[in-house]
Amino acid sequence: MPVSIRKLTGRIGAVVEGVDLTAPPAESTLTALRDALNEHKALVFDHVGLDNSGQERVARWFGELTTAHPNVAAADGTTNVLAVDSETSKANEWHTDVTFVVNPPQVTTLRSLVTTPYGGETLIANAAAAYRDLPRPLRILADSLRVVHTNQYDYARPAATAQQREYDRIFVSTPYEAEHPVVRVHPLTGERGLFIGGFAKRIVGLPNSDSADLLRIFQSYVTRPENILRWTWSPGQLLAFDNRITQHYAVDNYDDHPRLLNRVTVAGEVPVGVDGRRSEQLVGDASHYTSVPAVAA
Repeated sequence: MPVSIRKLTGRIGAVVEGVDLTAPPAESTLTALRDALNEHKALVFDHVGLDNSGQERVARWFGELTTAHPNVAAADGTTNVLAVDSETSKANEWHTDVTFVVNPPQVTTLRSLVTTPYGGETLIANAAAAYRDLPRPLRILADSLRVVHTNQYDYARPAATAQQREYDRIFVSTPYEAEHPVVRVHPLTGERGLFIGGFAKRIVGLPNSDSADLLRIFQSYVTRPENILRWTWSPGQLLAFDNRITQHYAVDNYDDHPRLLNRVTVAGEVPVGVDGRRSEQLVGDASHYTSVPAVAA
């Protein structure tokens, strides 16, 4: 059966059919999946029949894996799997994964284990479309800017449980800061995308108030409804998205129902801006978390 790619929206997302994720892939299949990811930014696979090791194996189709997280421990019995568990953390803020290190992951995979009877969607936004939507004066400005990302941001949330407070404490236990271009050039497609999100703390060279105002303006283009895939989970699905040129958000709209996804991420290269300047690590050493590939797949 040939690989089938069915678009989900005009700007982002596609469902992939005709791929057996439990079997070794043909080179033509890998090429089709990589091309589809470059074009659609987010790919959905139904009824995948994978366990943790299977998810790790499929994620390796796109490159070398990171460990689970720079600070948070891996799921029991694994090195590369992070449990995204509603009991400890609800990532209900727009972000790109782990941008507080110098080379954030290139690809994120999420596999659904426990889904909710309602709500609990994952939103994924196309940051390249957001950049293209910017008026020309804002694009020119964004091209020239650098921004510091950090894991040391305000995690205060109302009525947090003891488990959630402990998770937050671990998340910030070792500080990291990285300086990235506000506009990242995708290493494979050449597309420009807004590389900001929840970990973006301040624009280099600007006072905090001006920095916050500009980041809000840029972020408003990322989260325009037409740039977003809103994915409603069923058990046994796999979602893969290009972490270099998207943001995502886990919607906390499912009351106290349990929700569990397992995450595996693929090591990415150091981002490069429009001017050719690479990102820099300012605080922390994440070499235990990720290698630095010269060019990701």
